[in-house]
Amino acid sequence: MFTRLAKMLLLAGIALYCTLVVFNNLTDFSSNYEFIGHVLSMDTTIPGNHGMWRALTSPTMHLASYWLIIAWEFVTAILAWWALANLIRVLHKDARVFNERKRMAVVALTLSLLMWLVAFLDVGGEWFLMWQSHIWNGQEEAFRMFVIIGFVLLLLLQPDMDTQV
Repeated sequence: MFTRLAKMLLLAGIALYCTLVVFNNLTDFSSNYEFIGHVLSMDTTIPGNHGMWRALTSPTMHLASYWLIIAWEFVTAILAWWALANLIRVLHKDARVFNERKRMAVVALTLSLLMWLVAFLDVGGEWFLMWQSHIWNGQEEAFRMFVIIGFVLLLLLQPDMDTQV
């Protein structure tokens, strides 16, 4: 029971984080919009780098990219809360039922991992050379979130077993 509660509390922590990210992106829209704009424009990368042909300087592309990230995080938050509700409903059921209900949590956590890996580390970090910027570089945050969420996913994936305690 304690292991199940630990898994659920960690999932709740991720759901809360995703919710707060969406809230912050919507209530302080311009701060992170500016971040996205600088990353996509590549305007703070090493001068003269040969990857500048990749830069997207269109404000329309910046806005579309930002809304995509917000939507991605919103869907992740909804799925994580839904998964938590599913697990709460079967908290006292046998292990087979509890393990089956973890599927939505796996989907939510995987979706979140993909955002940090694909959107921030792959696309932002490597394609738009965010690693070259000392000002607009979100790779440390992306890596930190990838590790935290990955840890929660690995713990969640551990099978629950029926025990007599």
